[in-house]
Amino acid sequence: MSQTLTVEGMSCGHCEQTVEDALLDVAGVEDATADNEANSVTVTGSADVDDLVAAVEDAGYDASA
Repeated sequence: MSQTLTVEGMSCGHCEQTVEDALLDVAGVEDATADNEANSVTVTGSADVDDLVAAVEDAGYDASA
């Protein structure tokens, strides 16, 4: 299953990598691809959306489903 989150605050490739790494640490996440120009991240896997949002926020960015 694929989910897309809106992520505010990413401005560069390093930001994208930080968000992706944070999401890959969440149980059930198979892949994460962030796009700072679109202010979004697409996550593949079975993780709960609340866990995804929490992981992005813990990494220092604002997220919403």
